[in-house]
Amino acid sequence: MKLVHWISTGGLAALAAATAYAQQAQPRPAPTPQARPTPRMTIPVKALLPATSALFDGYVAQDKMPGIVGAFGVGDGPTLFPAAGRIRDDAGAPAAGPDSLWRVYSMSKPITGMSAMMLIEDGKLNLDDPVSKYIPAFKDMKVAISPDTSLDARPATRPITIRNLLTHTAGLGYSIITKGALLKEYERRGILPASVNAAMEEKMRLVRPTSLEEFANRVATLPLIADPGTKWSYSIGLDVMGRVIEVASGMSFERFVQTRLFDPLKMKSSFWQVPQSEVGRLATNYAFVGDTRTPLDPAATSVFLQKPSFPYGGAGLVMSARDYDRFLHMIQNGGTLDGVRVMKLETIALATSNLLPSGVTYGGVSGGTGGTKGSNMGFGAGGSVVLATTPNGPGKGTYAWGGAAGTIAWVDPLKRSRGNVMVNYFPADRIPLREQVVAALMQDAARLRR
Repeated sequence: MKLVHWISTGGLAALAAATAYAQQAQPRPAPTPQARPTPRMTIPVKALLPATSALFDGYVAQDKMPGIVGAFGVGDGPTLFPAAGRIRDDAGAPAAGPDSLWRVYSMSKPITGMSAMMLIEDGKLNLDDPVSKYIPAFKDMKVAISPDTSLDARPATRPITIRNLLTHTAGLGYSIITKGALLKEYERRGILPASVNAAMEEKMRLVRPTSLEEFANRVATLPLIADPGTKWSYSIGLDVMGRVIEVASGMSFERFVQTRLFDPLKMKSSFWQVPQSEVGRLATNYAFVGDTRTPLDPAATSVFLQKPSFPYGGAGLVMSARDYDRFLHMIQNGGTLDGVRVMKLETIALATSNLLPSGVTYGGVSGGTGGTKGSNMGFGAGGSVVLATTPNGPGKGTYAWGGAAGTIAWVDPLKRSRGNVMVNYFPADRIPLREQVVAALMQDAARLRR
């Protein structure tokens, strides 16, 4: 997986060490009544990451995007936040930075996946429990015989499990990839757990369920694309998982995520609904038609300022680079951050291991969805995982995913390193962001090793 190959080179460790060294206060003389403290000396991020910073600056200078910010760290050293440009094209828009707010879309899935793993740790869920134990409507599922052309179906050969929801092997569809007759039925029944802009939201709300309970029950009435546990297919599994979390925890999904994850990790810039007071930090999401960039979801009127029909565990969060870094940092540290433990080390190890059912493989998704692709990969709790450490690659258990508006993220618990990049535009694969950012970071790592 090219996205994370660079972390095994030792360069990020060098970057972090250099930053930590640079941010130490310099020796001070013995205090005297006239003496002043020696100023704290730091090395600018652009000096530590010249290639990455130049890449970011180039994206903006060439008008490929209004702005971009990255967050890169190793161990418990300070996170580096290279950034360029602004969060909107509007005159006077704020500069992009660590606390700017971005639609992370499918990077919500790892948040939901780790939330489910907490309940497995608590003994309230088991990986191979049938989903019908928590949502009875899933007891007798059917499989479409020819989903592209017909809704005719036969009984499923096995039940959907928690493992299947976490790893996209439940046989559920997804409006972004499903086609034909089944797609039309998903649209008719309002199985559309995502927000795009205010105009589209107005139409979606006419048919979309108004609660996670109603959403999950409605999903259970639709045929599957394959028998559970037999095929990897990108899906609404993590959205359905939100309802399982509600039932198993006895509290609303959003409250569970807030109290068990966001609050302990001090993630103060992660929202299902962006408060009006924070709109000044919100990026505009753009759509490209050819080389023309058009505002698709302007910050001032963003659909993310509205309360969603329900919290979309697969695509519903707006977050900052700093907050996503804190989430990844916790995973990197085996479940702790700043002395606060939110998950056990064993739980993190399980979540970042290959949870795919026997005989099922994962080879990747199209770049437009925001996910990953490549060899040597399996799938864990809501994100792809590296199956084995390689000499010039990431460590075993490296956990990664991305978002449909271009965001990317990864964490290597074995080598204790992590990164995320925030942008907002459709389609996500208009620019080969993953490959180019990785190449720039490798240049910076090589420079620091010299």
